[in-house]
Amino acid sequence: MMKKIKLHRLLLYLILLGMASIYIGPFLFSVSISFNASQDVFRWPIRLFPEEWTTENYANIWRDLPFATWLFNSTLITLVQTITNIFFAALAGFAFARLRFPGRNFIFGLFLASLMIPGIIVLVPRFLLLNELRMINTYPGLILPGLINVVNTFLMKQFFETIPRDLEDAARIDGCGYFRMFWQVFLPISKPALAAVAIYSFQGSWNEFLWPVISAITEDMFTLPVGMAFLRYEFKVHWPLLMAGTVLISLPTLTIFLVFQRYFVQGIATAGLKE
Repeated sequence: MMKKIKLHRLLLYLILLGMASIYIGPFLFSVSISFNASQDVFRWPIRLFPEEWTTENYANIWRDLPFATWLFNSTLITLVQTITNIFFAALAGFAFARLRFPGRNFIFGLFLASLMIPGIIVLVPRFLLLNELRMINTYPGLILPGLINVVNTFLMKQFFETIPRDLEDAARIDGCGYFRMFWQVFLPISKPALAAVAIYSFQGSWNEFLWPVISAITEDMFTLPVGMAFLRYEFKVHWPLLMAGTVLISLPTLTIFLVFQRYFVQGIATAGLKE
């Protein structure tokens, strides 16, 4: 019996290792190429580790490209959208979970129904609207479409519904209004869900490509993903340079996920529960 259990566990570990290699392998290969010289990229047989390591590609990213400008644009847009998503998603989630008002379920149903509309369909109306407002190729035009996300609102609503009613009743007895109850009682105990929303929002905003490539016209308004994509045309696909930029872009998301992983998993696990 013990041998059978160990065999099943070994088989499970092998499957997990294979699945992990599918996701981690390309990233490790990208890191390897970023430290490789340009003439060695297409050598055969392919080597996971370069014969001669060089950091010249990372130096060229900062020296030959407006990488600092792209980094500033991505950082500004991501920070604003992450903060607004956390606040507005928590506020809307609290309203849908705890407030009783006419049409609440209908409005929330419309929110969820909007998820069935493919994002690419609304690109043209969004572009025309912001173009009429003279916001194309501006920071407001890049930031406004990502201020709030329906999925984050749904996640916060599900989390707030897991909080016992006794806590809400105690806050009412102490004289708390709805906003004070939200700000001083519900938010402090919502760190797992807020961390999940923050990671989702940061990752989505930091890696967003489709809307910035449409609305950012001049090079000084490019974000990091858009700037890296245009290297394929400007430098005729300089793979080591492109991979160096890709590795640098991946580091913030990877770091944030590793730091807040515990809260992220806890927030996802509790969002599907009911009181």
